Amino acid sequence: MNSETKTVLPIYAALVMIWALTPLAIVWSVAEMPRLWSLVLRFFLAIPLVLIILAVLRVKVPLTRTALHSYLAGSFSLIVSQTFTYLATSYLSSGLIALMFGFAPIVAGLIAFALYRQRLSGNQWLGMGVAIFGLYTISVAGEEARVSITGLLLMCGALLTYAASIFWVKHINAKVSPIAQAAGSISVSTLIALCMLPFIWQDAPQSLPGPRSMLAIGYLVVGASIVAMFCYFKLMQKVSATTLSLATVLTPMLAICFGIVLNDEPFRINIVIGSALVIGGLGLYFYRDLRSLRAGRGRAAS
Repeated sequence: MNSETKTVLPIYAALVMIWALTPLAIVWSVAEMPRLWSLVLRFFLAIPLVLIILAVLRVKVPLTRTALHSYLAGSFSLIVSQTFTYLATSYLSSGLIALMFGFAPIVAGLIAFALYRQRLSGNQWLGMGVAIFGLYTISVAGEEARVSITGLLLMCGALLTYAASIFWVKHINAKVSPIAQAAGSISVSTLIALCMLPFIWQDAPQSLPGPRSMLAIGYLVVGASIVAMFCYFKLMQKVSATTLSLATVLTPMLAICFGIVLNDEPFRINIVIGSALVIGGLGLYFYRDLRSLRAGRGRAAS
């Protein structure tokens, strides 16, 4: 395993783990306060931390026209996609929300095919099919999962904006550091959150939520909004858009496991079978990418 692969894999794993905990954290965060207020508060709390990180690391955020365009594009995978997701919590369970995000690779693949005529190898198509079938197997374990057409449509909106954001940022190719890209996108997201206030002001919470909700909001601020975005934009510079979006295939499996351990959700044998299918599908899908990464590194060294 070369040094580039050693760098990419831990970041990829960290991003998957953070995203796996995010649906449960979102559900906990909105349990005691209005949904969109929880989302807005998340970015209002994140922006001071971002400024501190930039100051400590002495990172400058470019303000060129191309960079600003890239930050706007990146915000679509943050507050725009998350707005749909937070609204969907009124209609869908956290497990089903995570399951829906598992279909992001298909959406990204369709966008790549439609716009760039990119093709996937036979192994990648087979791996994706096996992984998606694994997601289906996991989903049938959730006997208590709530299903709503409105919720599914909202999650389709979240998926489309998330996948489109990946291609938009890569198309702009602003040549900014991952930290600057994450900071810029969070800053734009905070401005959008500020614009949302007049529309949700009447639902302003009258008191602070309980400890669990506050802990969930803190996790979303630090983990999902800052650490995850650094990993996300770092990987965006290293791997293809479809490969990056496939990270969401692992999240439903882990999210359901976290629900069993942390939220007393019932265990189902479908979870074990579906997990094996997802891991097998990911192995097939990533085989070509990892082999190409090693080959490219070898050619560069020679």
